[in-house]
Amino acid sequence: MNNFTAERVPIDGLLLIKTKVFGDGRGFFMEVFNRRSFDELGIGAEFVQCNRSSSRKGTLRGLHFQKCRPQGKLALVTRGEVFDAAVDLRKSSATFGKWFGVTLCESDGTMLYIPPGFAHGFCVISEIADFSYLCTDFYEPEDEGGLLWSDSEIGIKWPIENRDDVIVSDKDKANPALSGCFVYP
Repeated sequence: MNNFTAERVPIDGLLLIKTKVFGDGRGFFMEVFNRRSFDELGIGAEFVQCNRSSSRKGTLRGLHFQKCRPQGKLALVTRGEVFDAAVDLRKSSATFGKWFGVTLCESDGTMLYIPPGFAHGFCVISEIADFSYLCTDFYEPEDEGGLLWSDSEIGIKWPIENRDDVIVSDKDKANPALSGCFVYP
């Protein structure tokens, strides 16, 4: 029995993954990953690392990627709510430079699969959010790259009322715009 469904979105390779949520008076249970089920959906990714962050409302992390060892990611929220975004950095793609965003929350069973070749980031909508993602390759600090979260050429519609109030690391503020960013072939 496959508890997952995959929904294609306008950018090739990105998938909204929905898992069945089983709830009762105690709370809920859901599968996050099942090798056989993902194979049936055509997602042959092998995950080798899982990361988790906890952030307060207004925090924006990203947009991040690995240059020589690109990572596929399966993103999910384990507490709270975030707006999750991915930008296609594959120069040969028909959707190069385009973005897709979705709201993910802890209990609706929706995850975002981001294949290698994308920049990825998220913004916290709830008071606090715990965000996790499984990765298809290991993080290598010397291989990291970034894309400016506020690049007007890309135009991500972050759910931020006042951009001056967004909480972004100095490192992420210094990321280049798409015109000066590393891209994949």
